[in-house]
Amino acid sequence: MDYPRPVIGVVACARLVEGESAQTVKLRYLEGVSRYAVAAPVILPSFQDPANAAAIVARLDAILLTGSSSNIDPARYATGAPAMAPTDAGRDGFSTALIHAAVDAGKPVFGICRGLQEINVAFGGTLRDMRGTSAATTHHAPEDVDLAAMFGHAHDIAAIPGSLLDRYAGAASLCVNSVHFQTIDRLGQGLIANATAADGVIEAISASHTAAPVFAVQWHPEWQPDERPHDLAFWTFLGQAARSGYIAAPGSERQA
Repeated sequence: MDYPRPVIGVVACARLVEGESAQTVKLRYLEGVSRYAVAAPVILPSFQDPANAAAIVARLDAILLTGSSSNIDPARYATGAPAMAPTDAGRDGFSTALIHAAVDAGKPVFGICRGLQEINVAFGGTLRDMRGTSAATTHHAPEDVDLAAMFGHAHDIAAIPGSLLDRYAGAASLCVNSVHFQTIDRLGQGLIANATAADGVIEAISASHTAAPVFAVQWHPEWQPDERPHDLAFWTFLGQAARSGYIAAPGSERQA
């Protein structure tokens, strides 16, 4: 079946490339949008003025906030905790502006890993850093492993019955990869948990009072998703939402 290809904005991160400042997006996120969501990805530089967000969102069908090695500065949620390097102040500010602009415009917002954390902070929630705790080894592989081992580090999560994750994944328990140190502490206003790990870490969230879906996962569905039906389903859901084929489940966005 042929589908119209919606345009999905994919936020970029600040990086050094050949000794110069650059804006980058890892190819696997763009492939996720193009191949699995059947959509056209457009890279959104995050160095720019947050005031541009509304004009950009007006030209897009959905927003995807990617994972990143950078951490959100705690100053964004006023915890008083020190920032944990590396940080990306430009992305912190611009992603927040994109989220608010998309919600105001009734456009879907999806997040992966850092993207989930950005959505939570934008909705007034807080984060905590698990480094130095026993939870760190559950949710992140040792630092010196290769990419295959890093993304092979996994654990089970429980989907909350009736949640958006339950609706699109169709399974009560999922095995997900885990590559993060920051996690949700206090859930943002209007957000609901969709899944939790055995230690209580929130692994997926959605909004409860937005005109279009706001949905995010703490794991990385873009990493070699072909063998994991729930990760393929994430991209299908993103594509459907961007094409306005979204049908709300009871208790979710359009039923609120």
